[in-house]
Amino acid sequence: MLNVAVKAARAAGAIINRAALDVEAVRISVKQTNDFVTEVDQAAEAAIIETLLTAYPGHGILAEESGSEHGAKDSEFVWIIDPLDGTTNFIHGFPFYCVSIALSVRGKIEQAVVYDPTRNDIYSASKGRGAYINDRRLRVAKRTRLQECLISTGFPYRPGDKLKPYLNMLGEVMSQCVGVRRPGAAALDLAHVAAGYSDGFFETGLEPWDVAAGSLLITEAGGLIGNYTGEADFMNHGECVAGNPRIYGHLVATLGKYSKFAGAGDKATVRQALQEDAASNETASAAQPADKTTLTAKKAKAPVARNVSTQDAPR
Repeated sequence: MLNVAVKAARAAGAIINRAALDVEAVRISVKQTNDFVTEVDQAAEAAIIETLLTAYPGHGILAEESGSEHGAKDSEFVWIIDPLDGTTNFIHGFPFYCVSIALSVRGKIEQAVVYDPTRNDIYSASKGRGAYINDRRLRVAKRTRLQECLISTGFPYRPGDKLKPYLNMLGEVMSQCVGVRRPGAAALDLAHVAAGYSDGFFETGLEPWDVAAGSLLITEAGGLIGNYTGEADFMNHGECVAGNPRIYGHLVATLGKYSKFAGAGDKATVRQALQEDAASNETASAAQPADKTTLTAKKAKAPVARNVSTQDAPR
């Protein structure tokens, strides 16, 4: 099954790489504000589905672009597919995007492939057999202190996304670590955590096809993944945090109060912080007109002073 998934990912990657040679010729549609789909997404998804269903016609499909339209509807085996994670990067020629394919068996992820077509790297994992990049075994990074860590994330970009709570989360994490990166493809971000290239990851608003393959890569590489409160059954929760066990614990301790599953006390703390930020911003805004008036008055006086000085000065 893993070999078939790799074959499907490479087929999709070939389509993506050909299109990347002339990305300006690619037809682009807008699903919603700041959320794009291209003919490349659709062609790559069709190639993946054809490869998988040719080998396993009785399996189900859950794909980003076509949903559950293809495959068996009641199978215990479901392939979860993101044909091009990082579409916005792709259409701008920014080389950070990937193909993500996972197999869920009775609700548990058992096979995973994330293919980076720009580097020709295959990240793969089978449950209980470890995670690999090409033929090299993956292990999460060994750092245990958050202040030494590089953390990756994803920014809110859809209409209705709650930007202010995210900015508070980002501020807390940034103040505790050595740096934060936002590459723009969650599946590849998770693969990089599994490989030890970054130490942790968090993001809100993710779908199952964004995290399914990456979640198995993380756990098979010795890491942990869950929602912001640390629950491992997170796939449909819309929030994700990952890292080695120690860094995962630090991130959960920081982000837990922002979770939709947080306790009432934590939620009240977050609301109070947001209200204080809003009040502070209002105070700063109210002070600006007065500052501008003062500055205008100073500017108005300046020419008079120069004129007087010019007239009184000896010639």
